[in-house]
Amino acid sequence: MQQKVNSLEHIEASQLRIACVHSGSERAEKHFNELSANYTFVSPEESDVILALGGDGLMLHALHTHMNLKIPIYGMNCGTIGFLMNDFSTEQLAERIMSADSFVLHPIAMKAITTEGKVEEALAFNEVAVIRASGQSANIRVTVDDVERLEKYIGDGLIVSTAAGSTAYNLSAHGPIIPLGSNLLALTPVSPFRPRRWKGALLPHTCTITMVNLDPQKRPLVTTADFRDILNVVSVTIREDKSHSIRMLFDKDHSLEERIIREQFTA
Repeated sequence: MQQKVNSLEHIEASQLRIACVHSGSERAEKHFNELSANYTFVSPEESDVILALGGDGLMLHALHTHMNLKIPIYGMNCGTIGFLMNDFSTEQLAERIMSADSFVLHPIAMKAITTEGKVEEALAFNEVAVIRASGQSANIRVTVDDVERLEKYIGDGLIVSTAAGSTAYNLSAHGPIIPLGSNLLALTPVSPFRPRRWKGALLPHTCTITMVNLDPQKRPLVTTADFRDILNVVSVTIREDKSHSIRMLFDKDHSLEERIIREQFTA
């Protein structure tokens, strides 16, 4: 699901064309102005690499917005957690980017059918969540590769998470942290009522997961793919999408792979 690769080796640091996008926060704006005093930025379409200034939310938006450009993205944290970001510094930016490790990430694709019969599709690099949209619990049937695994799950909802997203919503719902390269997806319950002691499942990244709302009129559900919401879903099908990919760059001493491992030993 994730592959570590080399990138930008054919470009001299002095010739590196950098685009810069930022979240618009006061902190990100300040750092953008600091960098602009030393570097001449180009548009994303003209660049060799995109520099993203902000937090994890900004990085997710950048991944979706610029995915089709096939240009690597290097983030620097100007937000709160910044799990998907590198530390901010104005020093030797081009050299840091050139020496960074590159990871290829594939999103998961979500296809939802609503109570109105509409078919909605979206991609997610972090997770797809199917959550109750009323005061009543969700009743969901779950199949994996057309095999019924849960006849009737009752709870607040379910999350399907990638390895890159496993430390986000998935972790807050007590789901497992997934190392990069493990080729696994996490299926994690949110406040499960029945089966009461079910803790979720780790599934091959090649599988297809389908969730069916057993009572769509009385118990409406909303599905969220990263930051896109779709209301009143009857069924949701999720699978990895190998036709789309993005390269993320991380400093060698601050790699995403290392942070995912380290997070498992954090109290």
